[in-house]
Amino acid sequence: MANAKKKKHSFPSAYTVIIIVLLMVQVLTFFIPSGKYSTLEYNSGLDKFVITEASGKTIKESATQKTLDKYKIKIKVSKFKDGTIYRPAAIPNTYHEIKKPKRGVFGTINQFLTSQVQGIVDSVDIIVFVLILGGVIGVVNKTGAMNSGMMRLSEKLKGKQKWLIVIVTALIGLGGTTFGMAEETIAFYPILIPIFLLAGYDTLTVVAAVYLGTAIGSMSSTINPFSTVIASNAAGINFTDGMPMRVLMWVASIGISIIYTIHYAEKVRKDPSKSFVADQADADKEKFLGDLDLDSKGDFTMRQKLSLIVFALGFVVMIYGVQQLGWYFTEIAVVFLAVTYVLVFTAGLKETQFVDSFVSGAGDLLGVALTVGLARSVGIVMENSFVSDTIMNYFSNQIKGMNSVLFICVLFFVYIILGFFIQSSSGLAVLSMPIMAPLADVVGIDRSMIINAYNWGQGLIGLVAPTGLILVSLAMVNVGFDKWMKFVTKLLIMIVVLILIFLSVGVLI
Repeated sequence: MANAKKKKHSFPSAYTVIIIVLLMVQVLTFFIPSGKYSTLEYNSGLDKFVITEASGKTIKESATQKTLDKYKIKIKVSKFKDGTIYRPAAIPNTYHEIKKPKRGVFGTINQFLTSQVQGIVDSVDIIVFVLILGGVIGVVNKTGAMNSGMMRLSEKLKGKQKWLIVIVTALIGLGGTTFGMAEETIAFYPILIPIFLLAGYDTLTVVAAVYLGTAIGSMSSTINPFSTVIASNAAGINFTDGMPMRVLMWVASIGISIIYTIHYAEKVRKDPSKSFVADQADADKEKFLGDLDLDSKGDFTMRQKLSLIVFALGFVVMIYGVQQLGWYFTEIAVVFLAVTYVLVFTAGLKETQFVDSFVSGAGDLLGVALTVGLARSVGIVMENSFVSDTIMNYFSNQIKGMNSVLFICVLFFVYIILGFFIQSSSGLAVLSMPIMAPLADVVGIDRSMIINAYNWGQGLIGLVAPTGLILVSLAMVNVGFDKWMKFVTKLLIMIVVLILIFLSVGVLI
């Protein structure tokens, strides 16, 4: 009876959490007025600025600095022409309410269903990458290479388990702060889960090490082109302005995250009953370690070594392409598809074994792929209901006239709220900076502090926002959202306090 009762009150799955959030947002769209800012966008074919008014009317004007000054957009014209600002920029003081799109019962149901399908369609490049990655992992697992490699690595890690957390979190955090490593980290979970389990940790430690690295790293962005650089350009300043404080924030926040994770992980290693996912420990070991014989010291064959090398080279090429060549998921998927074809010759599997293991591996990550698409549906409902600009306008009006310390601290919380609804860091930057950056001049603070409030607010909410990457990451490691919240809440409070201190000191010095 006790077990039945516990099962009855279990926390909803990732899919259900997203659907609940989607329903809540749909309800909110009935109460939040629809509205739009006029926007300015550069048309390279015409070499003109295209101004789109809230009514939908478009005006073409010369692509000059004079035009930008006319619309009080403090961005250099070169930033539009070289593609740095590639999204429509909001024009200050142009917000207008518009007629809310008509939706009856049928229209609401249609939007609810259509947004989910559209979310999957819009995320098809990520979904394809996830499925191909799953297929590659299925093939590598079939060769026995993964198990043999894990056993060799676990032997070398004895007594040095803490360094797993330090290295993984620091390196991914470095990727987050420099080039915005985020969805790419999905690829690391299947490799790291067995390593962490063999080291005596639990699956929650894996998601902590990886996800805190990407979330905190991206939050404390230094030169990330998708947040700091584009936001600074949209605010009319150089992205190096305020850099020392951002570097200090990265060191402090990543350091706190590593210490926090190690404290939990070591407690679990010494006493597995302390794990927040202790009730699923046996199931996790069976799922992620399979039939791995912990006492076996079997051969690590040349074919297995070669297969692992090919697999690892795929990650090296992926990281280089994303960082240096600006690749996105289509290109990354192509890399791992190429890895698949190379494995045909190195794996030593029969044709039927190879195909079956690839299809089975892809199937294992199908749930993760669908979660990615469903999470996108929330943003689609917001866009189609035209409420994002209304939320932006409301908060920008509320924070006018505050003293500098109160202003910057409240702005941080404003960006937490905006970041929940608008998950795109570049989209939020181009939408908000032409509106928020001039407010810095009014209260007498440096515009770089607006960038910090934006970065740290929209980045921090990524730790818990179901509309972001967290549910996808949790699905990879088979951890419930409630378990994650239990783990991360104290850290969240610590980081908020740290940020408020940094922001207050930043406007006073």
